[in-house]
Amino acid sequence: MREQAIEGGCFCGAVRYRALAEPTARTLCHCESCRRASGAPSVAWVIFPAAAFAMLAGAPREHRSSAHVTRSFCGNCGTPLVYRSDRRPDVVDVPTPTLDDPEAFPPEREIWTGEKLAWEIVNAALPQFARSSKG
Repeated sequence: MREQAIEGGCFCGAVRYRALAEPTARTLCHCESCRRASGAPSVAWVIFPAAAFAMLAGAPREHRSSAHVTRSFCGNCGTPLVYRSDRRPDVVDVPTPTLDDPEAFPPEREIWTGEKLAWEIVNAALPQFARSSKG
């Protein structure tokens, strides 16, 4: 367990969450699904053990974005908050910018660069993966 909780929430403050463990990974994703769900050219994610993650306030709305993925967002302001995959039920992905201290959790790899927008520049200092970093 982590000594200090990692917290975050949506833009309007209606939904808040907390993680009580260190992230298992920090990524910057370029896949089309993440781009379309966020309205951004890429999405930075912090991945936490599901057992150490909890909602503190509010009840996010959910959308099944594919056969195995559920995305949660604030029903009031629309902020994307949680990505869960049936293929990885032991973890919860949270968009890094929704953390109270996003600077503390920079990406350590870029994934799905094979779907990257041509005009977006990758960080050459990070490992790059055309698809998932898991193979």
